[in-house]
Amino acid sequence: MSISLLMSGFAPPLGAAPGAVVHAGMEDIAIVAIIFGTVSGVFYPIVRAWARRLEGGHVRAMPLAGVEERLDRIERGVEAMALEVERISEGQRFVTKLLTERSPMHLSPPTP
Repeated sequence: MSISLLMSGFAPPLGAAPGAVVHAGMEDIAIVAIIFGTVSGVFYPIVRAWARRLEGGHVRAMPLAGVEERLDRIERGVEAMALEVERISEGQRFVTKLLTERSPMHLSPPTP
C-alpha cells in the first residue's frame, strides 16, 4: 500500500481485493447512519405520543346515554332464552324417560 493513498484518506477495506480503494470516512458515515436510525426509531414514537398528550389534553369519554337501558334489555333477553332452553331440556329428559320405561315392542318371530 502506498503512502500517498494512506495520506490522502483512501485505504482498502479489510478482505477487499488488492488495489481496491475506499474512502476511510465511509465507515464513520455508516456507523453514524445506523446509530441515527436506531435512535430515531426508538424516540420518534415516544415524542409523538408526548406531543399528542400535550395537544389533546384529555381523552374524550364515549357517551353513555342509553347504554344502561340497553344492557338491561339484553340481560332480560338472555334470562328469557335461558328459561326457554331449560324448558326444552326438561321436555327432552321427559321424553327420553318415557321411551326408556316403555315396554319393549313385541315383535312376532319371522315366519319361515
